Amino acid sequence: MHIRFDVPADPTYPGRVAAALSSVRLRKYGYIGAVLAAVGAIGFAVSRGFAWGDRVTPLCTALVVGGLLSMLYAPWVRMRARRRSGRYAVEGGYDITDDNIMMRSGSESGGIAWDGVAQVRDTPEFWIVYVGRMPATVIPRSLMSAEDAETLRAFMAERGLLPRR
Repeated sequence: MHIRFDVPADPTYPGRVAAALSSVRLRKYGYIGAVLAAVGAIGFAVSRGFAWGDRVTPLCTALVVGGLLSMLYAPWVRMRARRRSGRYAVEGGYDITDDNIMMRSGSESGGIAWDGVAQVRDTPEFWIVYVGRMPATVIPRSLMSAEDAETLRAFMAERGLLPRR
């Protein structure tokens, strides 16, 4: 297998990459926030029927507010990443073989050996490549031909990095 494609100097591309990488790590804040907000709302509802309800109202308020702020944290981080990364738009490319993933961006280049890849997660626009538990890079499917994308998907599924279709 040898797949090669270029990445144009699109100002929105680095922001999309940053958003994809951060969404993986920030998803837990949404879950935690939903639980906190739900516990706070249930606390409000239950405390209304008891004499001690006025004493727990500040705690319930804090839980609801904390939960909402936690749920808004991930979208805020993604928005900031998109806004800040627009100035990093440079031409680049990928060269993917059976042995490694080579990436170049502007005057810098780097690579990841397939032997070091622990898993690959599928998102609507990218494959997120993990080395250990950390997301290391993304592979943009939209910039590849459909034939190359299917070849790479089959290769990663064969290695146990992606589920088979």
